[in-house]
Amino acid sequence: MREIIVCKEKVSEIQQIWDVNSAAFETNGEADLVNRLRNCGVDFISLVAKLEEEIVGHILLTEVELLNSDIKIAGLAPMAVKPNYQNNGIGSVLVKQGLKECITSGYKAVVVLGHPNYYPKFGFEPSVNFGIKSEYDVPDEVFMIKELDKNSLLELSGIVKYHEEFNKL
Repeated sequence: MREIIVCKEKVSEIQQIWDVNSAAFETNGEADLVNRLRNCGVDFISLVAKLEEEIVGHILLTEVELLNSDIKIAGLAPMAVKPNYQNNGIGSVLVKQGLKECITSGYKAVVVLGHPNYYPKFGFEPSVNFGIKSEYDVPDEVFMIKELDKNSLLELSGIVKYHEEFNKL
């Protein structure tokens, strides 16, 4: 496979990013969510994966809130790869670069609501191990957290709240 280039989104790529998310998910819900989050004033990191000049993947990380805490945490959602490019490591490259960008941006941890067989390879573990839960009623094994700053989650607990735009999914 050709070299995957990951870079920050450009305004000129918004339609292509929407197309990637639309193709990767069963509905346009995630694609529309990305656009709403981009426009609602929440802090975000948006990266694209390119093969040559074609955008084949996208990841969005937005600031989330751990209630009763002032720790800076990002939520990874969504992450999408065009169906014909899946299972080629593109998602992994996006996640790794997204985590690096979060560290650079001062985030202490990242949460994800995702596949329990996929995200642990990046250091994610069930958030209940830290006494942290999702605002959504989901199984413990699918809501995970990765500590980016060692021991930053010590003595913290509570519920992670996403931006209200996620409730429109």
